[in-house]
Parts: sequence; structure tokens; C-alpha cells
Amino acid sequence: MRIAYVYDAIHPYVIGGAQKRIWELAKRLTQRGHEVTIFGMKHWEGEDIVYKEGVRLWGVCPPQDLFVNGRRSIKEAIYFAFRVLPPLLKERFDIIDAVNFPYFPCFSAKFHSITRKSCLIITWHEVWNNYWFEYLGRKGIFGKAVEKLTTRLPHKAIAVSTRTEGDLERLGGKHIEMIPDGADLKKIESIPPSEENSDIIFVGRLIKEKNLSLLIKTVNLVKKRLPNINCLIIGDGPEKESLKRLVQELDLVENVHFKGYVEDDIEVLSCMKSSKVFVLPSLREGFGIVAVEANACGLPVITVKHPQNAASDLIANGENGFICELSESDIAEKIITAMDIGNNWERKCREFAKEYDWDVIAASLEGVYETA
Repeated sequence: MRIAYVYDAIHPYVIGGAQKRIWELAKRLTQRGHEVTIFGMKHWEGEDIVYKEGVRLWGVCPPQDLFVNGRRSIKEAIYFAFRVLPPLLKERFDIIDAVNFPYFPCFSAKFHSITRKSCLIITWHEVWNNYWFEYLGRKGIFGKAVEKLTTRLPHKAIAVSTRTEGDLERLGGKHIEMIPDGADLKKIESIPPSEENSDIIFVGRLIKEKNLSLLIKTVNLVKKRLPNINCLIIGDGPEKESLKRLVQELDLVENVHFKGYVEDDIEVLSCMKSSKVFVLPSLREGFGIVAVEANACGLPVITVKHPQNAASDLIANGENGFICELSESDIAEKIITAMDIGNNWERKCREFAKEYDWDVIAASLEGVYETA
């Protein structure tokens, strides 16, 4: 099959769950004999079209800021949707798989599917529905309307979690398959621990929805019992400076360390392996790849109970981590408990991660594509 992925951000130039999913699946589908192209913004020098591990990367426009004032840029989404259409129309594909958010590129993909007779699949990482009003206030009515309209576009929809699948059905989505995200278990197993040790680790974009201020305040609480507690935060984003100010205000400069953006997955996973607990305080996660990766590294995952946090569905309390209330005291208690248990987490956590191997997921997705 000739397969095209449409998403503005391409891994590893921009770090995030959606782009990582595309990259991991594209590599494996290429190895299985398919021709795979990823259309996105061009973050590299030289030709617009390059090949990486057999996957064709097509940079359709110069990179734009994905976030403005901490929110996903509507202007960028419309710009990318406009720029991706001409390259898309140059060729025919059997399958076009577009990421649901930020919606507008899905309409470009739909136009291609009509004019070039391709099968359009939209992969849904999250369904916002009424959350749009919390995100944009009264203007959220427009976001909600566009989201609803996007459910009508594809021949088939893919949801990355059972929570998203249910939300999508309630929104009116049809012909839905659930294909989860995963982890490269063989790669993770081969990576040695870093010499950079930490007690607590977080990996992800530093955006408001990741709720990192709660983690920092929790570290402040844990410090009262464990003065030398060490928290490593890996990632970059619009909230970075405000989070650093909070660290200074709470006198946690010796306890909370910002490593910044790390391009090399091996280095990130190595840091996970040299930590004790992974904390994911997100208010919104469509799936939570980092939770599976942390478990695959032998780490328990502490996450929070929230209607839009699908990562909590990956955690069995006391087995591969803990699900907490949105309170510093509850998270602090679970961190201390997890650290007391120590290496006894390792076997169970790795067992939980086994069902999310990218090789297995790629084979499942291939079956969906062939049927579609």
C-alpha cells in the first residue's frame, strides 16, 4: 500500500505523542513492504523531500510556532492545511491517515480523498467536546463545531484509547477502531541507565495541560520529609519560564532540575531507567505514551484522576503505579510509598508494558488499513 500521514509536527524535530506514534508506525509499515510518506512542516536543511529509515518525509512549508500564549495556534493550523494540499494532490495514496487535532489539515486530506480516490482515516488522540468552552470561553462554540464536523470526514476513524473511542462515539463518530499507542520494548530493554540519577522524573511538553505546577508544589511537600529529593523535568514549552519562577519562589533550585528538550530518545529512556518514580500530573492525555515507556523501563507511574486523562486507564493501583486525586498531599504520599517499595516494581511494570509493543500495534494497524 501507499500510505500518507498528515500532521504538522514530525518526530523527532518536534517531540510529542502524536508525532511519535506516526514515526514508530511509519518505520514498521515501511519494513513490512509499504511505501510511507509523512507530510509535515520542514524542520531540516536541504531538499523538501528526504528519506529516513526508508520513510519519506515531505516538508511542505517552513516551521511555524505551534503555540501562541500557551494555546495551539489556529493561524498555524490553517496555514499548514493550506500548504499541505498542493503536495498531497501531486500523488495518489491508498490510505491517508490524518491526526484529528488541529482539525483543519483533515479537511485538506478529505479533499485529496475525494479527488484522488484515496481512503481517508482520521486518528483521534482526544475528543474535547465541552472542554472547548473551558479552553476558549464562549469562542469554544467554534472549536466544538469544527470538531463535530471532523467526525463526518473519514471513511474510518481510529481512537488511540478506549476513553477516546467512547467520547468519539458520543460525539457521533462512526466506523471506529481502537488501536493504542505503544513503546519500542526491544530498544528500551537494550538501553543502560544514565549516570544522571533522579528520584522523580517527568518527560513531556511544558504546557498548561501537563499541570507541572502541581508536581513542583508536590516536590515542595515531599522535601519536608525527604530534604534531598531530586526531580528531573525533561522537555520544553511555553510554561518553562513560569515553572522556573515557581521553583525559585519555593526554594527548590537544588531539588528540581530542568534538562530542557532532548532530541535523542535513547538519552530520555536512559534517564528514566536511572530514576525511581515517573509522575504524570496531566489534566489531558489522549493516551500517554510516556506512561507505557516508563513502565517498560521498570518505573511505576503516578498520575491523576481526571475525566480527560486517558493515561489513568493504563494504571492499576499498586500494580504498575498509582492514580491520585488532584492534590499535592495525595501525590506526595504516593511518591514516598512508591520510593519505599523500590525495585520491587520492576517486574510488574514491565509485564504491563508488554501488550503495547509497537511491532504488535503496527501489525494491527496494517490489518485495519487493508480492510479499509
